[in-house]
Formats: sequence, structure tokens, C-alpha cells
Amino acid sequence: MQTLIVGSKQAHSTSQVHAVQTLPGNQTGKESQYFDPIVEPIADGLVETTARPLYYFAKRALDLTIALLTLVLIWPLMLAIMICVKLDSPGSAFFAQKRVGVQRLRRNGKVYWQQVYFTCYKFRSMRIDADQSLHRKFVEAYIAGDDAQMASVQPDKSGKTKYKLNGDPRITRIGHFLRKTSLDELPQLWNVVTGDLSLVGPRPAIPYEVEKYSERHLQRLNAYQGMTGLWQIKGRGELGFNEMVELDIEYTEQQSFWMDLKILLGTVPAVLLNRGAQ
Repeated sequence: MQTLIVGSKQAHSTSQVHAVQTLPGNQTGKESQYFDPIVEPIADGLVETTARPLYYFAKRALDLTIALLTLVLIWPLMLAIMICVKLDSPGSAFFAQKRVGVQRLRRNGKVYWQQVYFTCYKFRSMRIDADQSLHRKFVEAYIAGDDAQMASVQPDKSGKTKYKLNGDPRITRIGHFLRKTSLDELPQLWNVVTGDLSLVGPRPAIPYEVEKYSERHLQRLNAYQGMTGLWQIKGRGELGFNEMVELDIEYTEQQSFWMDLKILLGTVPAVLLNRGAQ
């Protein structure tokens, strides 16, 4: 499928998706611990996509139905987690962080993907004074495929997981359990309700991750970002960055309502078996 990239001054067609904007860095260097909603366009560059109104209507209806029903059913569990997080360490029960997502924009009869920042919510699994530089160094090595650098920044050199931080000193006691069971991600159901995320799609990246992306990597952003996807059901933390990107691109190119249902069903055993989680 041919992709058209429209910038503020010129337009041209290409067979691949190219970098359409330069992302500014996280100027504060710290992630917000509080609810500070962010939904803002990153740049004027747009990537043209197909309209597919029936698919996106069905996808949104599925997102809202499952997210709202799940929130109604699990609110006692979420309340219990909030209490445990508060009792375990000082700070808010929630963690709010700027992430890179996309919105569909209609202009002059055409539909485009536009990258935006939004606030992604989780249950807090780290200390409030955690230094984020460790994660940043690891992610930069992960994206570059630098195994030696990844190993050098690992806090626990005897850890079994190559593509995840082992013995991360930032994580609290309850945080280890929440991450291993993926319960820390339950607040993202609210992101689904508000439309910032879909249930299914590539995982939303942190801005400093996207700064390191190649043109190929940027193609993973040509779909609604989601809570789960092919990466989660096919290996998660056991896969390298380029393997994850290829799975995400596979989804962006082949996504359908039935594919979304298949991924949702595959997520259940992946979570229950802690496949690739840490």
C-alpha cells in the first residue's frame, strides 16, 4: 500500500513510511506522578491511511464495551491494589507518564495518522524518588541491539531475562507482584475509555524511546497504540526490539476485527502464565 506523507510545506509519495516529525525530548527529565492529562499534537507531519470506517467503528465499540464492563467488575480489586500500593511505600497509588500515541485526523476528505502525546496511567510500581536514567540507558541499548551495553547496565547480572531490567532497584515490593501479573496496567482501561489507547495495538512508547527510532521503527506508530498486541502473546520480554517492531508492523498492516479478537483471547493465557513478564 502506498503511503503519502504530508508536511507543512511539501508532499511526496513513497513506498515506506518515513519519519514525519522530530520529537522534542522530555524537558523535565522526570515523569509526572500525578493526573495531568496531556493530549497534544507532536508536529504537522501526517501519514495518510485508509478510512475503513466499519472496522474502526467496530474496534471502538469493542474497546468501550470490554473496558467499561471490566472496570465495573474489577473495581473492588483495583481498590485493594490502591490500598496495597499506598501501604507499601509513600506516594500516589497511580503513576502517570507522557507517552506517544496517535489519533486519526480527517483533512480534505482524506484520513491521516497524527502522532500525539497523551498521559498513560498505571498503578505505581516504583519508588517516587526513582532515578529514570537507568531505564533510559537500558532502553537506548535495547533499541540499538547492543547486548553488551544492556548487560553492563543490568542491576542484577545473574538475572534470567535479557531484554528486561533484572533486579531493578526502583521497583517496590508490591511493584514486583503487580508487574509480574500485569495488574499494574489495569488503570489503562481508563485510557481505553477516553480513546487514548485501544485494547489491541502496539504498546505506547516513551518520548525518549521514539527519539531513537529509525524510519522502520516509526512504522509501528501507524495504528492506535494498545494495552496488548502480538508482542505480548508471542514473547514479550523474551524478544529483541527489532523482533517487537516487526510484530507491531505486522499488526499495522494486517489488523482486522477478527485479528483483534484473536489477540485478546491470546492475551489471557499469556498473562496467566506470566509469559515474558517481570
